[in-house]
Amino acid sequence: MLTFNAKESRLDTNPSGTQHVISFAEQYAVVVEVGGGLREYRVGGVEVLEGYAEDAMCDGARGALLAPWPNRIAGGRYHFDGRSYQLPITEPERGNAIHGLVRWRPWNLAGRSDSSVSLVTRIHPEPGYPFTVDLGVEYRLDDTGLRVQTSATNLSGTPCPFGAGHHPYLSGGPGRIGGCRLQVPARRYFESGRESMLPVGTLRETGGTPVDFTKPRLIGKRVLDTCFADLDRDQSGVAWIHLVDPAGGRRSLWIDGSWRFLQVFTGDTLPPARRRTGVAIEPMSCVPDAFNSHPEEVLLGPGQTITMRWGLRYQ
Repeated sequence: MLTFNAKESRLDTNPSGTQHVISFAEQYAVVVEVGGGLREYRVGGVEVLEGYAEDAMCDGARGALLAPWPNRIAGGRYHFDGRSYQLPITEPERGNAIHGLVRWRPWNLAGRSDSSVSLVTRIHPEPGYPFTVDLGVEYRLDDTGLRVQTSATNLSGTPCPFGAGHHPYLSGGPGRIGGCRLQVPARRYFESGRESMLPVGTLRETGGTPVDFTKPRLIGKRVLDTCFADLDRDQSGVAWIHLVDPAGGRRSLWIDGSWRFLQVFTGDTLPPARRRTGVAIEPMSCVPDAFNSHPEEVLLGPGQTITMRWGLRYQ
């Protein structure tokens, strides 16, 4: 095993590949080569994210970057620009293609400092997705917390369908998440089918429903794997989501206007040891199955670049 200085990238044979360690004041984060994801984020020794061990394979898409689509595509099938495509079925128990094509690909180091790291990868044409897209992600720690910037550029000579997401699990502290209070400033949501976990019907109002978290609300026994929309935002276009653990620790995730939807998952279908131990708060640029339901909203023109930002802080 080759090891570099702790402030540099650590090259090893662990399942998530090279470990890129960054730090700032009391903050510490680890970004991984495999999938370009975020494996760990701590502030003052407190786990802000529920991650996974250095010698473990990423489970439950923890900290993963999702592209060229987040969530699921029904049956892995979609139609685009007059042609039909079939993606590999990566969620066989439900028959869907889930969470894109880059979760298990190596990402190359593009730049780093003590407090930031940038990674890049390229999606080459393949059956089911015959397009070329360059992806980049930067993780940065500063006085405001963790900041994440994701970019995508269509290098194809034609438009392509593209969506993105991130899959961080916010830690609820020791124990299960039932004692945490959650605030999601969403006015509407999609109901999901029990078998497919895909949206069914049209958007519904959250007000007065079990998924109304517009004000801080105890999670209790509520089960969520829900796509939220119409997020209240501040004057700069940012929406804030808060999770407060039983001890009063506050984890706040923000998303800019590029992330129009938010999936919230309480982890009820995970293996028992991981079940309801954290809350996945997933920024998404499009709805689940958007390649089929909203193709006009996932159109990335030839040469077009999009940039999306989100962040996380602990108080």
